[in-house]
Amino acid sequence: MNTLDRIRSTLAQGLAPERLEVIDESGSHAGHTGAVPGKTTHVRVRVASAAFSGKSRIERHRLVNDLLAPEIAAGLHALAIEARAPGE
Repeated sequence: MNTLDRIRSTLAQGLAPERLEVIDESGSHAGHTGAVPGKTTHVRVRVASAAFSGKSRIERHRLVNDLLAPEIAAGLHALAIEARAPGE
């Protein structure tokens, strides 16, 4: 399973999202700090989940970051998060 698949699976299991997009933006960051040719290092996550209801933006980001901590430890350099509750 590749990095994007692991991220999708982890977020699907941890958040039961209504909507989930995981986008590899690594190619757009070639030559930047943290970019490694051939490796997924920069990812954008767009997720809508009831788990975010009543939570602040920071709390939502912390939840996603906590779920993806193993990926970050394994070399995911940048994670852009767009987290919303249903209906937002």
